Amino acid sequence: MAHRILVLAAAVVLASVAQSAARELAPKVPTALVEDVKSGTAGVEFMDYVGSGQVIRLAPHDTLVLSYLQSCEQETITGGTVTVGAARSDVKGGQVVRSKSPCDGGNIRLSEAEASKSAASAFRVQSADTEITLYAQAPAVAFPKMLASADRTLVIRRVDRPGERHAIKLDDASAAKGFYDLAKANLSLARGGVYTASLGGQNVPFRIDANAKSGPAPIASRLLRFE
Repeated sequence: MAHRILVLAAAVVLASVAQSAARELAPKVPTALVEDVKSGTAGVEFMDYVGSGQVIRLAPHDTLVLSYLQSCEQETITGGTVTVGAARSDVKGGQVVRSKSPCDGGNIRLSEAEASKSAASAFRVQSADTEITLYAQAPAVAFPKMLASADRTLVIRRVDRPGERHAIKLDDASAAKGFYDLAKANLSLARGGVYTASLGGQNVPFRIDANAKSGPAPIASRLLRFE
């Protein structure tokens, strides 16, 4: 009898551990973007999307920068266990510094079909019929990794005042990352300008806020995403 009780108790413990692990690994509805990470234990990478309920474990001196896409809150976290929330993280055993910057969180949408996929691939920031406002003059452009060579020309064209046009050939490194930062290329767009970005057969309309910042800014403030 005692043996059976021990076996049942062990089974209950193992089931609980398995359920907990499944909850941590299950696909999440994306709520934040990884802007920077220096960690061997976090299990996330630069430009990954993370979702409410996801747990990220950091060693004592590891750092993680998250930008929340609807609340526009940016967090720099050092060490500890991070539980991603809808608007901010719960951090235990670590330190967090928070700040806010303008972003276009109101235009973030996620369909039911997309919500059933993984956070890294399901997130939709823009669609062809949505005009996004960017709050910095240098957009950060995210796109599917490993685009075919023929689809690697990013074209940004101003539509409210014809004449301004930028054509950028994405190199192999950018294609592998699925990311190109116009700030690092010292390319700034006009405050108040209305633009269309084209890449791989997709078009994304956007405008630059009249009070947009120059130079680098939190990615959530200036993110253009192609599906």
